[in-house]
Amino acid sequence: MEVLFQGKPQKTVGDLPAVGDNLPKFKVKNKDNQIVKTANIIGKPTVISVVPDIDSGICSIETKKFNQQADKFKNVKFITISNNTIEQQTKWCAAKGVSNLELLSDVESSFGYETGTYLENMGVLARVIFVIDSDGKIIYRQIVPEIASEPNYDEVLSFLEKLNYY
Repeated sequence: MEVLFQGKPQKTVGDLPAVGDNLPKFKVKNKDNQIVKTANIIGKPTVISVVPDIDSGICSIETKKFNQQADKFKNVKFITISNNTIEQQTKWCAAKGVSNLELLSDVESSFGYETGTYLENMGVLARVIFVIDSDGKIIYRQIVPEIASEPNYDEVLSFLEKLNYY
C-alpha cells in the first residue's frame, strides 16, 4: 500500500488486511511491559487506532479524541498502537490525562509487519483505524492517505453508532 507523508509517497511493507478478514496474529507490549497478543484483544468490539508517533501533534490529537469518545461506547475497547516505547507512551498518557484507552507499543514492529502498516523507509506505522468485532474479524478499516492528516473521526463514530455499540 502507498500513503503520503507531507505529500511524498511512502510504501508499507505487505498488504493491509481487508474488511472481512481476521485480525492477523501479532505481539505488542502494554504499559506493564507484558506481551499482548491478538488473542488478548479479541472478545469485545475494539477500535484500533494505529499512529506513527504518539509524541507528534496529529497522533496526540487523534489519541485524545478517541480517549474522549471511549466513555460514550462502554461496550467497545479503544486501543492506540504506535512504535513508541512503553516509557514514551506512559509519559505521554500521564501528561495528557489519557486513561480511557490502552496504548500498546509495537517497538518490535510485529503489528506493523503482520498488518501491513509498517513504513520501512520511515521506521513508523501508517495512520490506519481498524474496528474488529468480538471474534476478531475486521468490520471497518480507514486508511488515512496523508499521514500528516487526522482521520475521519465522524465516520468511525457513526459506524460504531450504527452497530449500537453503546
